[in-house]
Amino acid sequence: MIPDIWRIGEIAVVGLGKSGTAVSTLLAREGARVYASDAAGSAGVDTSAALLRPLGVDVDTGGHDLERIGHATLVVASPGVPPTAPPLRRAREAGLPIIGEIEVSLHAIPALRYIAITGTNGKSTVTALTAHLLRGLGLDAVAAGNIGTPLAEVALRDRRPDWVALEVSSFQLHDTPSINPSVGVVTNLSADHLDRYASVDEYYTDKAMLFRNANDRSKWVLNGDEQDVLRLAELRPATPPRGSRRVKVEEGEVVPGTGGGRGQLRGDTYQVSLQRRDTAAWYDRDNGQLVALGRPTAGRSEVPLLGDHNVANALFALLAVMVADPVHESPHARVRLAEALRAFQGLPHRLELAGEYDGVRWINDSKATNVSSTLVALRGMHQPTVLLLGGRHKGEPYTRLEAELRRTVKAVIAYGEAAPIIVKDIGNIVPVEQMGRSFEEVIERARALAAPGDAVLLSPACSSFDMFKNYEERGTLFKRLAAAVEDEKS
Repeated sequence: MIPDIWRIGEIAVVGLGKSGTAVSTLLAREGARVYASDAAGSAGVDTSAALLRPLGVDVDTGGHDLERIGHATLVVASPGVPPTAPPLRRAREAGLPIIGEIEVSLHAIPALRYIAITGTNGKSTVTALTAHLLRGLGLDAVAAGNIGTPLAEVALRDRRPDWVALEVSSFQLHDTPSINPSVGVVTNLSADHLDRYASVDEYYTDKAMLFRNANDRSKWVLNGDEQDVLRLAELRPATPPRGSRRVKVEEGEVVPGTGGGRGQLRGDTYQVSLQRRDTAAWYDRDNGQLVALGRPTAGRSEVPLLGDHNVANALFALLAVMVADPVHESPHARVRLAEALRAFQGLPHRLELAGEYDGVRWINDSKATNVSSTLVALRGMHQPTVLLLGGRHKGEPYTRLEAELRRTVKAVIAYGEAAPIIVKDIGNIVPVEQMGRSFEEVIERARALAAPGDAVLLSPACSSFDMFKNYEERGTLFKRLAAAVEDEKS
């Protein structure tokens, strides 16, 4: 049940995407008075409005009633709404608490058992695999959060699941003061979202909010190969002041969330490593085995995922599930976990083989929305590659790709808003061709550049929002255009 105080006055929900619609529905069902609004007037927003109004939710589309938001008792912000947006500025001016959909949902389903997964890259795969492994043990498990299913939708179910694998982004962590998972996982850290954060440290500080309620019963699964992850607990902030939602420094409205909570991380910490054998889960490369809690659990050849990074993802998920409950590491449970791991097929748009046409492999890595993700993809390439880079720039230098570009990339096609920056950063490293906003022309040019035995890799290192609604739409179009010539032949 939500707190009784939330039923006093009106709650303003800002943003009517999946999470905004779900949390508005949940709050209305819990007896709260809700005003929901979205700056867009799209068909999707109109559909959400049509679903909410019969529930008693007052909805505005195509704009926000800022005065009304300023008189709310609580503001629930969708993670896609930037902190500089007028409704959130108004909420801060009024000193209102700003929380996220996950925070509301955790109140609505108290005592929920969940494994929270965050990190810069790999968290969606780890989240999906964690839920898959739990289901392999015969449990009712749901993957929710940033992976695409709002936790509020889980809260609306008639029956609570046994477990939730909860993907949480930095934005969601900032707005979820009560987060307190049974197991918390940090996959890795690198610069990201510098279009929303003033610095990498500020981004890391939001990631560290995973630990904000650490206690002696907490369990943490961390990347033992990354010092930034191991140091993350030192950035652990106290709960931000009432009404805070961090804004970039240049906006002049930073509300710090630091102070207090620093020092030794409470609870039990387990590490995952691809390089060391003295951790709770590690990769025995010599024998091709994934080792968890002292025993081999699965052979590398049995894991149907490409790349060392996916070995790490499998280890994160295995270890998180095992430490969540002692029953999950019994000999019988280990057999079932290995069976489930063998059956996992991965997620679309993540180093997904879209097809092989005229001797050219087309690989869809549209989910690579930052430079670190693209770097991981390039490390897995072992043939001459035509790389498609572009979209909306996120503030990272593309020069970080230099070593892998020189090793395997024969040409880069730079497209979208980021194209001029890409050319400037890497134009003297490999051949780079700058193109505009026509994705069809990008694919046509890639087809002309690729020869039999080559690969065309869509790994954009940018967000999709200059040309597409999301990375899924970008990846789906890539796959369709890649197959177009084959379709014409048939």
